[in-house]
Amino acid sequence: MTSPSQAATNADSLTPEPAAGSGGPDAKGTPALAGRTPRQLAWLRFKRDRVGIICAIVVVFFILVAAAAPLISALYGKNAYDLYGQDDGLLNSYGLPIAPNGGISGQHWFGIEPQLGRDVFMLLVYGIRTSLLIALAVTVLAVGVGVLFGLTQGYLGGRTDYFMGRFSDFMLSFPQQLFFIAFSPVAISLFVGVGDPESWWVRPLVLIGVQFLLGWMSIGRLVRAQVLSLREREFVEAARISGASSWRIIRKELLPNIWSTILVQSTLMLPVFVTAEAGLSFLGVGILPPTPDWGLMFQTGATFYKSDITFMFFPGIAMVIFVVAFNLLGDSVRDALDPKTLR
Repeated sequence: MTSPSQAATNADSLTPEPAAGSGGPDAKGTPALAGRTPRQLAWLRFKRDRVGIICAIVVVFFILVAAAAPLISALYGKNAYDLYGQDDGLLNSYGLPIAPNGGISGQHWFGIEPQLGRDVFMLLVYGIRTSLLIALAVTVLAVGVGVLFGLTQGYLGGRTDYFMGRFSDFMLSFPQQLFFIAFSPVAISLFVGVGDPESWWVRPLVLIGVQFLLGWMSIGRLVRAQVLSLREREFVEAARISGASSWRIIRKELLPNIWSTILVQSTLMLPVFVTAEAGLSFLGVGILPPTPDWGLMFQTGATFYKSDITFMFFPGIAMVIFVVAFNLLGDSVRDALDPKTLR
């Protein structure tokens, strides 16, 4: 029986030389027409989506600002911890900015914070860094565990699928926001004794842990559904019959066919975790002052909105732009990877 490689060799030997003007290279060196890979086609479709390109630029801008926060602080000449309003006499006796519009000036581009008098621009820059790093850590953990859980559940099937599915249902039964608010202080008390000072890493670790604990099930179920539809396909059966191990089938046959789903879901999960982290800090069970954080900025803005509405404006606009850009980017990536999707 002729093998596929031998058949390809025989076919090549019987193929006539391309004539001038045909699809092959001619005497003038015209290159042959080459096909494009699925990734290249997806990139071409994405480049045609203006909304996706704009959102990608916005997302990259936020990431660069978070990564370059110390450099921006050095160039700006201020940081997120000095009490400029108190040291420079920019606050009145009620702790509010004396200058109009929240103290916006050439020295303080976005004004100063009520009560403490810190620079709002630097609070916003470092707040992006805090919220984004925590949300990114939660997303990486949730995606990693969810994909592993869904692959195992979908590929093995049977009793394994049943019991893992019931465990996933049990985890989904917890109300997330109520669980976050109630369990965060309990988790913090496990690391901090009565009367002991709280280390800087405790609250970020607790925020990452509690959000990850109830954040991996959605992508796990999505991956399971994808694997269930793929494991009976011909190419998987062929790999199984050829003697490939389960790990090789998962790595070589299943994962390449679900990576686009994982990528899209990841881009949609990250802004959810950013808003969840900000909400917990706003409610007082997340990051605490003086650490800059978007949720703490909303908390301060909600307290002084009647006398200084400007302070709420900047973190609010930044949060809206960030979340909308990430969500629209996820939609654009999904449309590029799956052209059959209709908006």
